[in-house]
Amino acid sequence: MRDLHTLPKAHLHLHFTGSMRHETLLELAERDGIALPDSLVSQWPPQLSAADEKGWFRFQRLYDVARSVLRTEADVRRLVLEAAEDDVRDGGRWLEIQVDPSGYAARFGGITAFTDLVLDAVREAEQTTGLGIGLVVAANRTRHPLDARTLARLAAQYADRGVVGFGLSNDERRGSTADFAGAFAIAERAGLALVPHGGELRGPEHVRVCLDELGADRLGHGVRSAEDPDLLSRVVDAGVTLEVCPVSNVALGVYSDLTSVPLPTLLEAGATVALGADDPLLFGSRLAGQYATMRAAHDLSDETLAELARMSLRASRSPASRREAALAEIDDWLASPA
Repeated sequence: MRDLHTLPKAHLHLHFTGSMRHETLLELAERDGIALPDSLVSQWPPQLSAADEKGWFRFQRLYDVARSVLRTEADVRRLVLEAAEDDVRDGGRWLEIQVDPSGYAARFGGITAFTDLVLDAVREAEQTTGLGIGLVVAANRTRHPLDARTLARLAAQYADRGVVGFGLSNDERRGSTADFAGAFAIAERAGLALVPHGGELRGPEHVRVCLDELGADRLGHGVRSAEDPDLLSRVVDAGVTLEVCPVSNVALGVYSDLTSVPLPTLLEAGATVALGADDPLLFGSRLAGQYATMRAAHDLSDETLAELARMSLRASRSPASRREAALAEIDDWLASPA
């Protein structure tokens, strides 16, 4: 078996706060005297399940605590650089990192100032690591849809300056997805990738809503499309990419174990799948780990794993020259001794 850390790939589903290294969290919390829950210290990675409202509340609480340790511009730059370094170590050639500027606006001078800071940090990380990075601005579905429109207009203003997509995150069981259609229309007019979360904590019916109401190009997760053959055929025919995050699916209680993640069903149907790490800080597994777990759980061949990597690159918003170079590297990887 070939080393999956050297398989060139794109990372399309990574959340900003959730990309933080565990050791960075501990260091920044100690610096500012921030008390962390035991589940982020001695029990890391935490035992999570979002199968019910109480479980999601625990998950969100840990996420909010992690966000609170980012206090300075240097902290933000460090997070972006370390996320890039980690992806390069895992074979990453392109990263699309997702952030909701509203979650940092109060501390960093507003959503525009924070977006400027993150994009500047992205440029620095690209120069240091060689990794290509695009930013996905994500609205929070637990906030008012008008806030999402504000973020969509912000994302549109940066469409040619590093922002490549617009998303919708948080617990997909809350709020009305259709209410966010206006925000996605703004992002669509700006030519951004439309990448809402759907089809993880809710089933196939929510995938349909994301397609019908938001015009999704890619689905954050989307894995439960496998439960409805007609819907899965529609996803395949429309060329919608599914950003599947196996380790988080299991950690959040969507599936009982990694062998239950229906990746083979998706691939057999012809779906485009891009494996992602989601929130490594909370789930304990980064990009190459997703490939490794699916290799072990489903006995995937190197040829199948290489095709997954190709799909991640083709579904990305990376520049064509970078994408083609990485695709050629995948062929080299397959040609190398196993």
